[in-house]
Amino acid sequence: MEFDTKIKIVLRDDLEMWQKLNVTAFLMSGIAGTQNIIGQPYLDKDNAQYLPMSQQPIVIHSSTGELMNELLQKALTKDVVITIYTKELFNTYNDEDNRAMVAKFKTHELNLVGIGLRGKKNQVDRLLKGFDLHK
Repeated sequence: MEFDTKIKIVLRDDLEMWQKLNVTAFLMSGIAGTQNIIGQPYLDKDNAQYLPMSQQPIVIHSSTGELMNELLQKALTKDVVITIYTKELFNTYNDEDNRAMVAKFKTHELNLVGIGLRGKKNQVDRLLKGFDLHK
């Protein structure tokens, strides 16, 4: 199946493994919850039903915090949707506190540890040119 959009997640390269997994899950929840990318439920041979997942592949990259801030500034000028996760969110425990924490910072002050993007293939590819795939 060919898609005209792309989904990419960028994680800060100095995170611990549990943090990378946590940030990826939160970033994808924002994209999946708003972007009409979810397919149909899964059924196994015994007819047990499982929740649907994204129809699109998701590519994971890694980056320094500085490059992530530059990426965010560029992405804000393009026709892409953006989800972010900041370092401070590791110390909050609900959505209301998360949003209040992000609101304390100007865009250029955000201490980003993760960014999720979805947009037209060519725009997303240009934005992430030179970013390493996550290893």
